[in-house]
Amino acid sequence: MAVEFPALPYSSDALEPYISTTTMEFHYGKHHKAYVENLNKLISGTPFADLTLEEIIKETAGEEKYQAIFNNAAQAWNHNFFWNCMSPEGGNAPKGALLKKIEKAFGSYDQFCEEFTNAATSQFGSGWAWLVEDKEGNLSIMKTSNADNPLAHGLKALLTVDVWEHAYYLDYQNRRLDFVRTFLTHLAKF
Repeated sequence: MAVEFPALPYSSDALEPYISTTTMEFHYGKHHKAYVENLNKLISGTPFADLTLEEIIKETAGEEKYQAIFNNAAQAWNHNFFWNCMSPEGGNAPKGALLKKIEKAFGSYDQFCEEFTNAATSQFGSGWAWLVEDKEGNLSIMKTSNADNPLAHGLKALLTVDVWEHAYYLDYQNRRLDFVRTFLTHLAKF
C-alpha cells in the first residue's frame, strides 16, 4: 500500500492574491509531491508500507534509524494538514467551542493571533507553528523545526502555518511576518 498524494482542497489559484499560483505549483506540486514520492520509495517492501501516514509518524518519531522515513512521512502529513488549514474564505476567528477554548487559553482571539505570530516568526530556520490540543483538551501553541509535528508528541493539531522559506519566499521574500499575518487575516480556516 502506498501513501497517496492528495488533491488540494481548492484550485492552485484559489488563494491569490495572498499565495500565488506559482508558489502553489512549487510548494504543492514539487515539494509536497517529493515528500510523498520519497516516502513511498523508503517504505516499499517494509512493514511501514501497510501503515497509515499517522502510524508511520508515530512508529518512527525519535528513531534515528528511521529518520528519513519520519522526515518524509511527517512532511507529507504536515503539508496535507496545512492545505486544509487554509481557505479562500478563511481569515475569520473560529466560532463556538473552539473560540471559547482559545479565549480560555490565551485570553482572547487577538492574543492568540499575537502569540501564534510570535511563534511562527521566531522559529529559527525551517519549521512550523501550531495550535495544538493535549489529551485533557487544553490548547497551546508550539513551534517545531523541520519535519517535527504534534503527532510525534502525542498532541492533536488544530491549525498550522508552514514557515519553511518555500512556503512564502516567492511571494513575500524575507517578510515572514507579513506572510504569517496574511495567513491569519485572510486564509486561516479552523
